[in-house]
Amino acid sequence: MSLVILYLTTFVLFLGLDYLGLTNIVKPVFERHISALLLEEFRILPAFVFYAFYIAVLLWFVSWPAITQEKSLLWVLGNAALIGAMGYGTYEFTNLAVMKDWTWDMVVTDLIWGTALTAVSAAGGVYFTRLLV
Repeated sequence: MSLVILYLTTFVLFLGLDYLGLTNIVKPVFERHISALLLEEFRILPAFVFYAFYIAVLLWFVSWPAITQEKSLLWVLGNAALIGAMGYGTYEFTNLAVMKDWTWDMVVTDLIWGTALTAVSAAGGVYFTRLLV
């Protein structure tokens, strides 16, 4: 049961925070550089698949070991930040390498956002799961 609570709390935190970050931090930067490529409305199915899989991987490597091995929230923050930097960095640096209108501004913004988002969501999920279980 605690695994379900951990997944759901992490998922809800990630989704809620990412909505705020995408709307207020990432989207304005991307609109400046690649507005012609952006959809008016995002596609929900690919977004859901990404979120569901990303949170599962985050739990596998960071959050569940933190629960079962009683790791500190600082440990969770650090390790989740590494996962976030790897995931978002892969996307951003690949795009920078192969897409002509991709910019360093976009890379830095999304990389910092994804790293922080992943760390805070994982730590929050562990924190709230420990409170609830």
